[in-house]
Amino acid sequence: MNNVIKGAACALLLSACATVEPEGPKATAVVRPASGSQVHGEARFTQIGSRVRVNAEIAGLSPGLHGFHIHDKGDCSAADGMSTGGHFNPLSKKHGAPTMPDRHAGDLGNLTADEYGKATLALMVDGISVSKGTDGVVGRAVIVHANADDLKTDPTGNAGGRFGCGVIE
Repeated sequence: MNNVIKGAACALLLSACATVEPEGPKATAVVRPASGSQVHGEARFTQIGSRVRVNAEIAGLSPGLHGFHIHDKGDCSAADGMSTGGHFNPLSKKHGAPTMPDRHAGDLGNLTADEYGKATLALMVDGISVSKGTDGVVGRAVIVHANADDLKTDPTGNAGGRFGCGVIE
């Protein structure tokens, strides 16, 4: 291989490595049933640079879409999940889809449950961090809702009752 090709190959490899951001802090929420449901599972949060990777595996759902949000308070003590307060929204924005720049920080969209009631989610989001800071999710809660989030109705997404709750730790 001549030196020009070797140099180009090395430059390409170095630039590819330079764009990979290391994983930062991690947190997990163990989701337990609320409102008499059978919903359970886990949501994991990993800081990747300025974004957060959210991975969730939830079971015990009815087939179809279910709203999935980070709520303000890390308190799952109420049987109906209402002790978590509203959606995490430190910048006082309107409700929206996780891909929209103008949305609650806690708007994670919908989980899609299969015919067996199982759902997985893999999502990268902006506007939150894996910390206890102003935009931090540690010490807050995730909620799995009974219905689909319509991604527009403010402030709840019209997602219905709270069927699963887990504190992010």
